[in-house]
Amino acid sequence: MAWPQEVKDKVRTGYIFDQLPLEMVALRCGVPHDTARRWKMQAAKNGDDWDKLRAAHTLAGDGLENVARTVLISLVVKCQATIEQLNKDPDVPAKQSVELLASLADSLSKAVSSSKKILPETDRLATALEVVQLLGAYISKKHPKLNAAFLDVLEGFARELESDFS
Repeated sequence: MAWPQEVKDKVRTGYIFDQLPLEMVALRCGVPHDTARRWKMQAAKNGDDWDKLRAAHTLAGDGLENVARTVLISLVVKCQATIEQLNKDPDVPAKQSVELLASLADSLSKAVSSSKKILPETDRLATALEVVQLLGAYISKKHPKLNAAFLDVLEGFARELESDFS
């Protein structure tokens, strides 16, 4: 059965932008899961990697930043709890206490260094995607007749944006 392009686009949009599992998107659109999976694989072969776009969309929505922040906060909380526990327990040998503190300091230092490396890239991509989303919202609100043309242009531009940030 030949599916209209509109249905394929709905499956793609649901997977990338709505962040729904492919099975759920296929069900919503009345398409067999295998068909949706085939479309996704064919698109990837043609340079339209839905998974990369989905990840980029997640990043634009602060996905990676939230994970990085959560990891850092959790690590700081664990470090604090460990230090408090060491201070309360006089039976912990000094050598063991120093080794544990050094290990915590090293872990915290690595986590901070890692997040500094991740966040600037994420920030750059997130800013670019946010600008595109804001432009889309502006066009929808102020120039609704241009929506279809904007979406046509955006389809190709998304591939350009993706390649620039890959």
